[in-house]
Amino acid sequence: MGTLRDLQYALQEKIEELRQRDALIDELELELDQKDELIQRLQNELDKYRSVIKPATQQVHKQNELHEQQRTKRQAISAEPTAFDIQDLSHVTLPFYPKSPQSKDLIKEAILDNDFMKNLELSQIQEIVDCMYPVEYGKDSCIIKEGDVGSLVYVMEDGKVEVTKESLKLCTMGPGKVFGELAILYNCTRTATVKTLTNVKLWAIDRQCFQTIMMRTGLIKHTEYMEFLKSVPTFHGLQEDILSKLADVLEEVSVFS
Repeated sequence: MGTLRDLQYALQEKIEELRQRDALIDELELELDQKDELIQRLQNELDKYRSVIKPATQQVHKQNELHEQQRTKRQAISAEPTAFDIQDLSHVTLPFYPKSPQSKDLIKEAILDNDFMKNLELSQIQEIVDCMYPVEYGKDSCIIKEGDVGSLVYVMEDGKVEVTKESLKLCTMGPGKVFGELAILYNCTRTATVKTLTNVKLWAIDRQCFQTIMMRTGLIKHTEYMEFLKSVPTFHGLQEDILSKLADVLEEVSVFS
């Protein structure tokens, strides 16, 4: 039979063990609360992300054809992306238009200088540069009309244009500027009118080509993030839809950080 001192020592060990278990339980409960908050925050961010960046619907595509059929005629790619599948998008053939090194640099710098497009990946920018085709307008021509459905993004190479909203002049733009991007990025109507002040030379890319580039890159990254999350022990056992949401947010952080 143990001495009183041995019993006291054993009791202290049990008390310390219980204290450590209580501390561990508190720590796990805190971690669980934090994960619940994280999941809720990620869900909110995901909802916001999907409400802003989404593919064009069939209805918008038909409107685009009615409003800008002539300008997009030579731009058609092999198929409009309607299925969110990497294999499907990987077989879509994007158009290629040769350019001088000076024109390539001008388009790239214009995109990097644009607040709404500067955070695109360099691989995406390169594909956009390759897919842009030349367009010319004479003096006093209307390139974009406020309120119209837009399906083209432009980069100015030569000339000058005037931008107005509700008949009020906003600014003039010269070479090395992007315009028309809001209608493509946010699936909305044209927010301003753009008219030429001189003869102009532009580079253009259409909505379906632009979104094919965005979706293809996004799906590849989404798959990579899913594989990464599955390899993290913390996320073992999580449902596929939760992992998918986490992957979406990882992609958002990567794009906008």
